[in-house]
Amino acid sequence: MFIFGDIILAVAAVLKFLLNIYVWIIIISALISWVNPDPYNPIVRFLRTATDPVLRPIRNFIGYRLGPIDVSPIVAIAAIMFIQISLIRILEKIGYALGGG
Repeated sequence: MFIFGDIILAVAAVLKFLLNIYVWIIIISALISWVNPDPYNPIVRFLRTATDPVLRPIRNFIGYRLGPIDVSPIVAIAAIMFIQISLIRILEKIGYALGGG
């Protein structure tokens, strides 16, 4: 059973790493949006392609209720933090309970 525990711990570690990378992508995308970037720049296109599927539903739901300030990156980062706190800790507890570590 310890093999399954180690696999679950590895999945939790990879998921935590990927979510941290995605948080940084959201932060960089929000910072770049302040300077009116060139939409044909490959980095800007990647950032928009990576973040728009997550931020667009949040923008549609919340809208721009705080004036011109876009709070969707803050809401997305808070949701990612919630996932990290709840789901990853649950996976880690299951992995340790199965004898991993």
